[in-house]
Amino acid sequence: MFTEYKASGATTTSKIPTPKIIFFDIDDTLSRAGIIAEHNQATLEALANTDIKLVISTGRSKAILPPDVLALLDANVLDAIICMNGQYSFDNHHRISHYPLSTEQTAKIVQLCKASKLIHKFDSATHIAWSGENDRLREFNARTPNSIVDPSYYQNNEVYQCSVFFNNQQEKMQDVDFAQGGLKLVHWHNTGADILPADASKARGILDVCQHYGVDASECMAFGDGMNDLEMFDLVGYAVAMGDAQPDLIARADFVTGTIEERGIQSVLERLDMVS
Repeated sequence: MFTEYKASGATTTSKIPTPKIIFFDIDDTLSRAGIIAEHNQATLEALANTDIKLVISTGRSKAILPPDVLALLDANVLDAIICMNGQYSFDNHHRISHYPLSTEQTAKIVQLCKASKLIHKFDSATHIAWSGENDRLREFNARTPNSIVDPSYYQNNEVYQCSVFFNNQQEKMQDVDFAQGGLKLVHWHNTGADILPADASKARGILDVCQHYGVDASECMAFGDGMNDLEMFDLVGYAVAMGDAQPDLIARADFVTGTIEERGIQSVLERLDMVS
């Protein structure tokens, strides 16, 4: 399934040159429940034999990247990974860029989370550190490597983003003025969101990676499904929304394809003669 998005001036696939870099979100784009779909892994391996560079662009912490994603980086199928919403990017050899939160930013975030009585976590390059624990988080921590409970972790370690989890869809810190602290709240789920610096986004990480490889962002393609993909879609030359993407993201996409189960990524790449 592949549906061209009917936006004014939308590019037709017949006119699209082969992108120099393709950026892929992980969750609900390449994978379900943290495991890359078998057909998506096969497609990545096939693309690795072309001149196209393959880069992950995710909101996930570096500390909890799925093992199959890291294995593809180790095997040189993937060229680089952008994680924590553009706050940290790296390849198989070194860190490309990073943007640690300042002391002022972490203090403001903690203040806002405490005021809303929300358990939160800070993400570093090696751990995700929770401010507290409940039954749901206790189960999560038991099965998740590098997940710890340490409310003061951010005071002695470089951290890059904060995540909050709400008890219901209505409880979304809607009345909090994040802009006053130079911050923003980016929802990636009905009951989950990241707190980031106002200038942080996957787009910033993409610009860093593009500069690293000497490529212009207009020569790139991106696949995504969530609200943290908005800036990425606005930056790249060709943005493809998955079939079950958030409506606001679909509105910003150049093309809409099928879901993972509908082989959405393959539908686009096959139509563009990038894979068979």
